[in-house]
This record gives sequence, C-alpha cells and structure tokens, in this order.
Amino acid sequence: MKSYAQYCPIARTSEVLAQRWTPIIIRNLLNGPAGYSSLADQAPGIPRSLLTSRLRELESVGLVEKAAIASGSGSVYQLTDAGEDLATVIYAMGEWGEQWLEVTPQHADPLYFLNSWINVYLDKKALPKQRVVVRFEFNDQPDKVSLMWVIFEPDHPEVCREDPGYPEDLIIKGESVALAEWHLGRTEWSDIINQERITVSGIPKLKRAIPTWNKRSRWTTAKHLQTTSA
Repeated sequence: MKSYAQYCPIARTSEVLAQRWTPIIIRNLLNGPAGYSSLADQAPGIPRSLLTSRLRELESVGLVEKAAIASGSGSVYQLTDAGEDLATVIYAMGEWGEQWLEVTPQHADPLYFLNSWINVYLDKKALPKQRVVVRFEFNDQPDKVSLMWVIFEPDHPEVCREDPGYPEDLIIKGESVALAEWHLGRTEWSDIINQERITVSGIPKLKRAIPTWNKRSRWTTAKHLQTTSA
C-alpha cells in the first residue's frame, strides 16, 4: 500500500480502504465468514491474483484473519474487530450511492445479482421442498454471459453458467437492470412484469412464489433521488 505521507486519519484510512475491490471484499465479509471461492463468486470480475493480494493486505493491517472451519478441513476469511467496525463506513457509502447514483447496465452484472441472491438474500424458509431450476436470459448485457441457471434448494443453492441438466421449472427473460431495481426496492415485481421489462414462464405456483424467495436489499429503505442532467 502506498502512503499519502499524511497523518490525517482520512488519509490513513484511504490508504487501506480506497483501493479497487477492497470495499467490495469488506462488504462481502460483513455478511459473515467466507471461503476464498465464495469471495471470488461474490465479486465477479476480480482477478484471482488481485483477490489474493487484497486479502493479504487486509490481513497485514489487521482487518481480516483466517480461521479454520469448525467441521475440519479448509479455512475461511473473517473480519477482525477493526474490520467489523468498518460497517458504518461501508453502509454509509451504500446509503449515499443509493440516494444519488443511478443503476445502469454496466452496474447490473447478472452474475453478481444471482450470486448475491443465493449467497446473501435467499429466504430459504420460503423455498419449496423440491428442487426448483430457473433459467435466466438477460437481453441488456451483450458483453457478459447472458444465459444462466439457478438451482434453488435450501441446502445447496447454486448459480450455473452451463445447463445443469435438470428440467427447467421457470424461465425468466429480460433486463438485468429491472431485476437490480426490483432487488433495491425501487420497483415491484408486478411492475417490471406489467411493463414487460421481464417475462416469467413455467409452473404457475412457482411464478407467483419466486419473488418471495428474495429478502431484498438492505437499501430498500434508502431514499433515491433521481438525478437529471441539464
């Protein structure tokens, strides 16, 4: 980490926090301890070498530590007390961003949306007992993977970039931006369907149920001030 050579606490904190991907890693660890692969999944686009480097840097300054998995093999990364104390900073960034910044296709990576859904916001208690396979087709992301599957089940939910080979119970097509705005609480599921921003086909009872499987973002209560340019 390069130093600003300033004793100001804002400068000293910026040396640690104001690096690309660092706030994202801390945001993800605020949801609880996570393994390396899980952290990579929750930050689509981060090179593995950079993730390794950032984790080492955060360990070196006492914000992150490795802990053995209680069941035996492997380890997870978790925040120290100092890292947990960054929650107010990270969430303040989120409040400001939701209030003042728009969501565009470049912000609506569908892989991030789906991984966030199953890793953080999945309401497992609302899921049916049987496995449900949903195919997602996104039409506003020409430079990203536009076809993915999600296996919804309480024990092992999974995002698949290739056909998992199970029968498809639902097919959802449309805008990744629409799903992002719904997740953020800016719009409702019924609205994006009525506006034909997404379509849902398949088993009727599952079509009605699927929006209840997402707990929605912590930012749903944030006041969004739509910005306009002159």
